[in-house]
Amino acid sequence: MSEPDTEPEFYAGRPRPWRPNDLVNGGGSSTGRAVYGAVPGGVAMSHNASEPVPPETLGGLVREFSKAAAEMAVEFGKGCRDVVRQCLGNRDSVLRRSLGKVRGSYLGKRVTQLRRKLRFVNEYLPEDKDPIHAWSVIVLVSLLAFAVLYVNTEATPSSPAPEIKKMHIHPPRAARVMLPDGRFMAYKEQGVSADRARFSIIAPHSFLSSRLAGIPGLKPSLLEEFGVRLLTYDLPGFGESDPHPDRNLESSAMDMLLLADAVGVNDKFWVVGYSSGSMHAWAALRYIPDRLAGAAMFAPMVNPYDSVMNREERRRTWGKWTRSRKFLYFLARSFPRFLSFFYQRSFLSGKHGQIDKWLSLSLGKRDKALMEDPIYEEFWQRDAEESIRQRISKPFVEEAVLQVSNWGFSLADLKLQKKEQGKGVLNWIKSMLSSAQEEYIGFLGPIHIWQGMDDKVVPPSMTDFVHRILPGAAVHKLPYEGHFTYIYFCDECHRQIFTTLFGTPQGPLNFTAEVDETPLEGNTEEPEEEVTLGDSVPVLAEA
Repeated sequence: MSEPDTEPEFYAGRPRPWRPNDLVNGGGSSTGRAVYGAVPGGVAMSHNASEPVPPETLGGLVREFSKAAAEMAVEFGKGCRDVVRQCLGNRDSVLRRSLGKVRGSYLGKRVTQLRRKLRFVNEYLPEDKDPIHAWSVIVLVSLLAFAVLYVNTEATPSSPAPEIKKMHIHPPRAARVMLPDGRFMAYKEQGVSADRARFSIIAPHSFLSSRLAGIPGLKPSLLEEFGVRLLTYDLPGFGESDPHPDRNLESSAMDMLLLADAVGVNDKFWVVGYSSGSMHAWAALRYIPDRLAGAAMFAPMVNPYDSVMNREERRRTWGKWTRSRKFLYFLARSFPRFLSFFYQRSFLSGKHGQIDKWLSLSLGKRDKALMEDPIYEEFWQRDAEESIRQRISKPFVEEAVLQVSNWGFSLADLKLQKKEQGKGVLNWIKSMLSSAQEEYIGFLGPIHIWQGMDDKVVPPSMTDFVHRILPGAAVHKLPYEGHFTYIYFCDECHRQIFTTLFGTPQGPLNFTAEVDETPLEGNTEEPEEEVTLGDSVPVLAEA
């Protein structure tokens, strides 16, 4: 029996109890008096304008939203399931026949066991009692939601899009040497000539760079003043160097040695490593230590997954990086083939954007200010153009994988320490009878490290880790300096670096030889003549 539309006189002048029709009528009455209605959760509350509505808590809103999202995901999944069943779920379908064969197989048994293990989550699901189905749909909807949010964030009008410039590939003009395996390596030479060089430096470049980088902004006059010959080269697959079919850090060190021999570096040379290029310098210290006079590192990169790194060092390192960069490191370590997709969309696309966006870098204030300088912008664009000349992603993927994979050696192998004597009676007798000095292993030369304390690309915690493993390394901490500011276009910084490495400038080698002639009879004076040989006499560079 339906309830009357009019109220009896018994309720005149006061609110009447709630009735089912209120749900249809919206909780109101025809008379417009204050009545009671239903609210979520089944709690009755007054809608009188004079009574304030209690605010919703944040936790309650999150729970309600989560429940609603889960219900929507399950309903969406049910619809997809129904479509699949109608199309492929009949008895004559190929899928149904295939599943019938799989159920009795090993794979079918494993799926059944998984379904049983996941039954404990049934109580958290709104209606559906198939956890594999429901949670897979929730994950799918979540991924779609994140994709939509990412697109919307990219297209927000509040943040103006950076200017996009087209990259130009310049004609090849590099000097190249052919290595024993037939590959060509491109290099660039700066400073004094080979026969006048007092010091020789070889500098491998960092990621998305080339032989053109070297020490950015280094003046030729400073190289002449210290008598330095600077050699930079393109890593395999970068610039004008041919790719390596199966490169690793040991092959990288061998390439450096072969280049030194090919261009006439006959004595020991210094190696300079900057950022990710420092891993090639570490490899040189490990595999060709006898050819190195020393090493200069600037914000040196180490493997962030190194097992020797303790929990605090790892936390301080990863905490400085953006989520995008962490994700790229994860891909490089676990799914390196997916990196090619990201690289093709960014720097291999032929368009020039912001380096911090391309490489997912987080920069300090001084680094950001430097990047806005037109001099740096012009330099970096030309360097990046040369780096991607071959337009292939393989060398970049290889470089990223090398950063986070097993290097084949540990930094502890570079530590200077006494060589352990072998055990046994014969070794003991040999050590007693031998008058030779104790042998040492590790790198015997100096290692200098410059680290900006405001560096967020290679955090200072990495240098702290290196110093803990290699306590003999000289660490120069630079307050307020970032990742780029100390080594890029800083004349005074470059002079400080060279003075630290080489001491007082003495200029290039310029030999003078004294020629003593036997005086002839009748001559009262003994002539003494100085003959300047200059560049005609080949000499060895000092270490």
